[in-house]
Amino acid sequence: MKRQVYNPYLPLYEYIPDGEPHVFDSRVYVYGSHDQFGAFSFCHKDYVAYSAPLDDLTDWKYEGVIMKKNEDPDNRNGKKDLFAPDVTCGPDKKYYIYYAYNFTGRIGVASSISPSGPFRFIGHVQYKDGTALGSKMKDIFQFDPAVLTDEDGKVYLYSGFGPDHFFPQIRPGLKADGCYCMELDKDMLTIKAEPKKVLEKKGKADDEFRGHEFFEASSIRKINRLYYLAYSSIEGHELCYSVGKTPFGPFKYGGILISNGDVGLNGRTEKEACYPLGNNHGGLVNIKGRWYIFYHRHTNFTNTDRQGAAEEISLDSDGRFHQAEMTSCGLNGGPLIGKGTYPASICCCLKPKEGNIFYPFFKNFIQKHQKMYITQTGPDNYPVPTQYIRNVSSGSLIGYKYFDLSGTSSIALSLSGRAQGTIGISFNEGDKPEYIKSIDISSKSKADIKIPFKHQAVRSGLYISFSIKGKLNFFSFSLD
Repeated sequence: MKRQVYNPYLPLYEYIPDGEPHVFDSRVYVYGSHDQFGAFSFCHKDYVAYSAPLDDLTDWKYEGVIMKKNEDPDNRNGKKDLFAPDVTCGPDKKYYIYYAYNFTGRIGVASSISPSGPFRFIGHVQYKDGTALGSKMKDIFQFDPAVLTDEDGKVYLYSGFGPDHFFPQIRPGLKADGCYCMELDKDMLTIKAEPKKVLEKKGKADDEFRGHEFFEASSIRKINRLYYLAYSSIEGHELCYSVGKTPFGPFKYGGILISNGDVGLNGRTEKEACYPLGNNHGGLVNIKGRWYIFYHRHTNFTNTDRQGAAEEISLDSDGRFHQAEMTSCGLNGGPLIGKGTYPASICCCLKPKEGNIFYPFFKNFIQKHQKMYITQTGPDNYPVPTQYIRNVSSGSLIGYKYFDLSGTSSIALSLSGRAQGTIGISFNEGDKPEYIKSIDISSKSKADIKIPFKHQAVRSGLYISFSIKGKLNFFSFSLD
């Protein structure tokens, strides 16, 4: 079997959300924050990076730790967590990483001679007098920085936050009222002028943004002489974009890039979300003439255990991106092969009978024992844990897009638990099962259930439905 890549595109024990992809030195690098599986909040671990050659997006290389949490002098004890970063190659050909840590309201900067680090602290974004931006009364609250080095060598930093209600982590006196842009001086630290607001929060934005106002997760790209400012909207689960003719705008609403529940795609509503919803953050990248959007999904019945995913996205001749759909095949360049064994957790559809919810920030241990969700055996370190789908119950629908099933004659499911009833196989979401298998699993040890089927499509969805009494754990499936 040829090498393939599926979503999540990194190892299943790796939890790197907020992925910002950039092409440096003929490779695509992904920089993100670093969740710890099972932790009670976001981004507990050091920054790491992965990269892949531009001609083979199946071959992801672990670049190691690129910056430790205690690299910043304000965090020598390592107790503050490193939030979503961004990286640029500056006019001096050095690489600079911009990051926020906890809800301090400041942005740190570190530099390296290599895109793979190590990055060493050089300072905090500051005013001309050396005062850190975010430390004065009425400063903007610095959060989720994005950075762009333009063709003329000018460097622009974007930052901001836009909750639609009181947010207790924000220090009193700081403004959290939208996204701001500022030009940086040659030292890559000092702002040349007062930050300028470029995107408004809910309640202040123009009508064209209504329902998709700025919340967080700034991400900036220049495409065909226009500036595309992507962001996470007030809805949380969707990445949207806006377009301006200058780095400072004005920015016009463009549309949705992706939702981590496919909400908005073909009219899908939040009640019909194909996957549990949660916060979202990512960025665009062009690789050999094709555009991709990187984003993240949620696991473990929480908003804080997030994994990176990526999809190809269409940009039309008018400069408009069309919303990408969540898939299992992601960066593979086509459907996955309809032969071999796959982890159950690469699903892009995970729907309980009662429908999906926005995953909670704080763990709800009562619901967690009842709901279906992706989890793993043990913590996110070696020996490598096994990821699986837990609490599969009656009415559950688990789906995968896309497979080449033209030569596939059966599927074998690796399950454990105690359940009696039927399992169905279909090829489109919402279709009645075309193939049904009766089951009676009475032991918590793993059982393999084989279901023969015939389906000749070279690009097909694969959906597994359950009508059972009891609950199951779903580990993997094999196609033959």
